[in-house]
Amino acid sequence: QVQLVESGGGLVQAGGSLRLSCAASGRTFSNVAMGWFRQAPGKGREFVAAISLTGGSTRYADSVKGRFTISRDNAKNTVSLQMNSLKPEDTAVYFCATRTTYSSPSSSHAEYDYWGQGTQVTVSS
Repeated sequence: QVQLVESGGGLVQAGGSLRLSCAASGRTFSNVAMGWFRQAPGKGREFVAAISLTGGSTRYADSVKGRFTISRDNAKNTVSLQMNSLKPEDTAVYFCATRTTYSSPSSSHAEYDYWGQGTQVTVSS
């Protein structure tokens, strides 16, 4: 079992920045690729960014490229999402997730095995 806990969400004005963190515990040696997804009210879960085990490979949704940066610290079992130039359309609950089978940073939520409870990000215009 792997437990994931997100933090860092909040309310920010458009153009501002937030940094989300996700702390993993439990069988953390099983954490290979890790990802961030988000879900806005009335919408499905959307891929945001993902990172491989070593951090050498990353993927981003087109909507966040150039604004968001994913990183991880394996010594601390954490993954972070630095979000800059935030827009009102970035408003959503953000979820951290981990794959335990493959190391590639997948954009498909179906390929992730464990999920955090989510943290709310609200961007005001």
